[in-house]
Amino acid sequence: MSGTYLGMPAFPEAARTAVRDTTLRANLRHATHTIRDKRARAVAELADWAALREAGKQIKDHTLRHLDRYLVQVEEAVTAAGGTVHWAADADEANRIVTRLVKETGESEVVKVKSMATQEIGLNEALEAEGIHAYETDLAELIVQLGKDRPSHILVPAIHRNRGEIRDIFTQEMGEWGRPAPDGLTDTPAELAEAARLHLREKFLRARVGISGANFMVAETGTLVVVESEGNGRMCLTLPETLISVVGIEKIVPTWRDLEVFLQTLPRSSTAERMNPYTSMWTGTTDGDGPRAFHLVLLDNGRTDTLADEVGRQALRCIRCSACLNVCPVYERAGGHAYGSVYPGPIGAILSPQLRGTGSEVDASLPYASSLCGACYEVCPVAIDIPEVLVHLRERVVQGGPAVRQGNKVLLKPARGHAVERAAMRAAQWAFTHPGALRTGQRMASRTRRFHPRTLPGPGRAWSGSRDLPEVPAEPFRDWWQRTHGGKDGAK
Repeated sequence: MSGTYLGMPAFPEAARTAVRDTTLRANLRHATHTIRDKRARAVAELADWAALREAGKQIKDHTLRHLDRYLVQVEEAVTAAGGTVHWAADADEANRIVTRLVKETGESEVVKVKSMATQEIGLNEALEAEGIHAYETDLAELIVQLGKDRPSHILVPAIHRNRGEIRDIFTQEMGEWGRPAPDGLTDTPAELAEAARLHLREKFLRARVGISGANFMVAETGTLVVVESEGNGRMCLTLPETLISVVGIEKIVPTWRDLEVFLQTLPRSSTAERMNPYTSMWTGTTDGDGPRAFHLVLLDNGRTDTLADEVGRQALRCIRCSACLNVCPVYERAGGHAYGSVYPGPIGAILSPQLRGTGSEVDASLPYASSLCGACYEVCPVAIDIPEVLVHLRERVVQGGPAVRQGNKVLLKPARGHAVERAAMRAAQWAFTHPGALRTGQRMASRTRRFHPRTLPGPGRAWSGSRDLPEVPAEPFRDWWQRTHGGKDGAK
């Protein structure tokens, strides 16, 4: 995975700045509450939602267990259908492949479908460095690109912007990228959408190369699937002569029957719709219909390393619905930019440190960007236990230990700044394995309870500054049980 954003501070520092931005917090609060309320109503319509959720989990887990077989099957099916498959071990290799393919067409402009994978590898920047202009066509991505901004949400990348800000961006920047915004543009949604439509139409009609990701790949046929709400993606997928799709290797589903499950759960979890307005599918190339050349770039970029982690690999089930972001109290207040990754929110807090490792200050801080309330797990349509993975990654940050990086087994060193936490955990481990010492400590804590401080000193002040310390009971449970029951099981 490409590095974190240049100069990006660790999550606590970035979040501290974000929560002071009252406009940002108002934009996020309004948007996330609206989306999650609509999602709850859409999900409630399905009596078998729990069964669909479990089915999605099982399909994804089965695919990940047999990923080697299904990747070969995808390659064979795509090749048989007239496409060309390329394998990219990391971001640099993927960028080199795509750049070469675009240059071979002789073009210097491409239109893009909204794609998390291409953002992950920094494709736009890599193309720009080679003199190739990449134009985002998703409305929210267009807003982000014109505003020289960064995405802050998986589903709604410009969620941190309000209508007035979008109008100003269109008015000031559209002319630099192509057709300018109409005179007298207001901030009404219809006018903003029409301005974007007119601006993009000339890009669609001129572009000869399109770049996409994919929501799913069907192994048995080599079919790729993109779901969207605007139709811009379909224009990118059908009008250009050459289509290049960059897709993470975990996006495979084995059969068409498996795809049916996700086409029910994804739209309801993401846009709160019963089905996506545009579901585009393509299999290789067909004479006289769609692009003449199709290239599939299968992207690893840390996914194989993640697959090697028995606890963390469940993050690869993610179907990028963003439901976890919309219910997360931390994301709602801090916004997406604080995560220093194209994958913000709870899923980003477990996915980015696994794809990139925990060597940087930003990535080491992400597993702590959560209250562990569990709301993210409750709404996840593929039942990713995000709190479990967060705790697992926190242990890795504090203690270090074995991991797989770039296909090699390594022994990670503990991250800096966690010496006190590490010492506390070791002390707790020792106490819990020595019952006599634990009992003595509990009794001492109860007898000195009047003298306990309300806040912790030193490094502990950061924890108790926003939490009440639990009050120690007058006597330990063991002593109470002995006194009231005489230590006999079943006493009344």
